[in-house]
Amino acid sequence: MIHPLATRSHGTAAALSLATALSLAAALSLAIVALASASQALAAQPAGHASGMGGSAEGLFVAEIVLLLLVGRGLGEIFQRYGQPAIMGQLIGGILLGPSLFGWLWPGAQHLIFSTDPAQKSMIDAVSQLGILLLLLLTGMETDLRLVRRVGAACFSISITGVVLPFACGFALAQVLPDTLLPEPSERIVAGLFLGTALSISSVKIVAMVVREMNFMRRNLGQVIVSSAIIEDTIGWLIIAVTFGIATNGSLQVLPLVLTVAEVALFMVFSFTIGRRLVFTLIRWSNDSFRSEYAVITVILIIMGVMALITNLIGVHTVLGAFVAGILVGESPILSDHIEGQLRGVITALFMPVFFGMAGLSADLTVLADPTLALLTLALVAIASIGKFSGAFLGGRLAGMSLKESTAVGSAMNARGSTEVIVASIGLSMNILSHNLFTMIVTMAVITTLAMPPMLRWALGRLPVGDTEKQRVDRELLDERGFVSKLERLLLLVDDSPVGKFTAYLAGLVGGGSGMPTTLLHLEDGKLSGPARDKGPERASKQVKRGAARSARAVRKAEDTPVDKVHLTARTELEATTETIAAEARKGYGLLLVGLDNALAEGTFSGTLNAITSGFDGPLCLVLNGAKADGKMPMLRAGATILVPVNGTEVARRAADFALALARPHRARVKVLYVSQARKGSRPSSVSHRREEAVLKDVADLADRYGVAVDTAIRTRATPDRAIAREAAKGAAMVVMGVTQRPGDELFFGDTASAVLTAAACPVVLLASDRVRRTEATAEEAAAETGA
Repeated sequence: MIHPLATRSHGTAAALSLATALSLAAALSLAIVALASASQALAAQPAGHASGMGGSAEGLFVAEIVLLLLVGRGLGEIFQRYGQPAIMGQLIGGILLGPSLFGWLWPGAQHLIFSTDPAQKSMIDAVSQLGILLLLLLTGMETDLRLVRRVGAACFSISITGVVLPFACGFALAQVLPDTLLPEPSERIVAGLFLGTALSISSVKIVAMVVREMNFMRRNLGQVIVSSAIIEDTIGWLIIAVTFGIATNGSLQVLPLVLTVAEVALFMVFSFTIGRRLVFTLIRWSNDSFRSEYAVITVILIIMGVMALITNLIGVHTVLGAFVAGILVGESPILSDHIEGQLRGVITALFMPVFFGMAGLSADLTVLADPTLALLTLALVAIASIGKFSGAFLGGRLAGMSLKESTAVGSAMNARGSTEVIVASIGLSMNILSHNLFTMIVTMAVITTLAMPPMLRWALGRLPVGDTEKQRVDRELLDERGFVSKLERLLLLVDDSPVGKFTAYLAGLVGGGSGMPTTLLHLEDGKLSGPARDKGPERASKQVKRGAARSARAVRKAEDTPVDKVHLTARTELEATTETIAAEARKGYGLLLVGLDNALAEGTFSGTLNAITSGFDGPLCLVLNGAKADGKMPMLRAGATILVPVNGTEVARRAADFALALARPHRARVKVLYVSQARKGSRPSSVSHRREEAVLKDVADLADRYGVAVDTAIRTRATPDRAIAREAAKGAAMVVMGVTQRPGDELFFGDTASAVLTAAACPVVLLASDRVRRTEATAEEAAAETGA
């Protein structure tokens, strides 16, 4: 039985969504009228009039951009609220601004704003063409080749049949189209290549959007679907590159075709060997060397431009170079989410609405009033849908999928969207496709894309999850909450003492499992030691690489996953001051690991440690010798125990995650200790007991994901520091504690952490919250001294 309140809430949400959509539509209509009126007034002024923009041409250009952004983003928002891709809203926005609606209702204003004057049109076309390159760069960055390698052969079967069958249908259709639909009826082969490509490629962005929305991204079938779309996209751009070469030669000639294919193959081989290393090096160099803002973004755009020029020089379209550049940039180990987000922001906010709006402007739906063209468009939609669904369905069945799974794959691959519009736009600009045929392809892309989300939701909703798959999905959900798995780059500051070498080794253990980029700073008498003064940096580097190699072997054995070698940079040219550490930290590090001798002085942290860490705002990892330790660092080996106190806070969970990452390469054990805050002699309530059990179970599940043996214990009759010290005295190799930085100029992590450092006879690793949280720490974390 459905509760009446739930029904009322659902109805209220739907009404609010509808009201919001109507409000947006009304606002867009008023804005269009206002901009059109302003543009007419602007155009009526003589050139060079004091309009503030230097003349009507520039003013109209700005009006075009504003209209495309306003309508595209507004309709995109409405579409997304109803479960449709925002890209389709931007494309339909362009169609509505074109002759299909705006030009039909108010032709004078439409022709005035979107002028056909070559000089005026070239301005907005330049932005649109740059938008194509940036869209392909972004598409490449979102292309996860590791996912393709992990899924296996099923996606290749789906991709091959899913491309060949609809491509053959599109190519055959071009041979029987009326001559009026082709600018050059004698070039049906080239037109067939474009039409076949437009019918055969799926839109990765839209497919991934629906799969992610249905929580299928981690499911086996979801990964197969997305991987298949990635392969199809890659094949499609290779086909377009070859087709462009054929079109440039004017006809299908064997020798130029073979030469084009060979050049494309050579370009791809170079890109994924030497080119990959060059891209990685350039991005890292710009990130580490430049002090100006957004330097990495500039270098990425230069890389895209150079690779686009290379493909243009070998006679294929620039989109292939931009797409491959995006793949290489996306695979760069130094590319942080922050940098990627900056680049994605400007592309999504400006260039995407402008390009899809301009593509929509080129489509004139009024031509579909002709019954012949309307029937041909319906035939194109039917051929595209049946061909694509059948090809992907057949590939799924050949790969051994069930009937329901193959149906879901066929439904997913039927989304065209952005890719087809880009292909059709290239064909239109090269005079291979007529405006009418372009309109038919755009209409086909819109219809198939809008039909795909509900079809795929229905198909995926019928697929149950098996036990084995559920266990894997649950493990990956744990990874998503993990601390170590989200780290992108480590900053390591050590000296040549035993604790410094041990810290370097621990950094290798943490970062080696994923080939994490690590920057090493070696401290010597308050300054970074240069290579001419001592061998400190070299020795520390060896320790990092030893740990990384061990961690990589453990990951490969446990998960059968290839791991790149650790990306290690030793900076020996800087002075270790608060300013230099702060400048280095701004380059995007997820964790600062510090291992220095004499870091503790009479129960407090040394001035050197305080000065260095004050320049880093992110999480800290301090490796310290306990006051009663003998100065020797432990040997992490099979059977060794790492003690982790927990209390249910996020910083304590981070520490548990960190300890498990250290334990996995050596098959060490982790002991998780929960110190209850119940008063002596009182019986713990059922609520507190359930909370303690939940905390320990969460860490045990995380340990199972790492494949690490874990012991759990609850202590109730001791203060946290005494309980931790007693457990550590039972033979723990090291203690890993999650701590919260307290406000103030000097490092302080609470009385419990200080007491444990005083009593411990083994190394203590303090994994501290970032500096932002020093003033945002909750009362619970500040009071719960076990983990804080």
